[in-house]
Amino acid sequence: MGGHGLVRASLPLRIADDLASRIALGEWPVGTRLPTEKTLSELYTVGRSTIREAIRTLAARGQVAPRQGAGIYVISTAAQSDVQRLLSRAELADVFEARVALEAEAARLAALRVTPATVGALRAAEQDRAEAHALGPKAFAEADVDLHRSIVAASGNPVILTLFEQFAPALGDAARELATFETGEDSPIGADIDEHADLVDAICRGDAEAAAAASRRLGDHIVRALR
Repeated sequence: MGGHGLVRASLPLRIADDLASRIALGEWPVGTRLPTEKTLSELYTVGRSTIREAIRTLAARGQVAPRQGAGIYVISTAAQSDVQRLLSRAELADVFEARVALEAEAARLAALRVTPATVGALRAAEQDRAEAHALGPKAFAEADVDLHRSIVAASGNPVILTLFEQFAPALGDAARELATFETGEDSPIGADIDEHADLVDAICRGDAEAAAAASRRLGDHIVRALR
């Protein structure tokens, strides 16, 4: 009986995986509606409750979403990672707090592993960020992310870089809002650019502790504002 229970319990997951594969192959493109519960239950020869559970699994993965009175629609061909799902549901201040810890360690490692190529890349990214101030919030937000991505890449740790990229979707809107503030008339941008210059300088001279401290100061400032 226990064995049958395990098989029964895994059936919605197997159906969810099959539906996900068919979505990935383009059978139901993004923006299209999935077949009805009745149709799917007949297709897989299971009850509607099993189909509902499979659909809930797809929804939790970020691949489908209900539209009031219109059915279930495909919103992504790829499942979100567990980290992405967590970040999308977390408080923004908590997300930034985690990012602070990640980037401070990345800055420390970047300083320990600094090379002439790293120095050139970071100086260029820092300059691009400073110049983007005059180009508006969207350009400034992109340049800011590019600088921080360059720092994380300079850490030489592919796991840290992958985790950093996981933060991008959750922080995209927030980055643009912060950039709107930072590029406005009352902008503290001068001080902000100086703080980023301190961070880049510490990395370029190989001062690991100063780099980590500068990175943490930058992040803590944002977290306090969000709290």
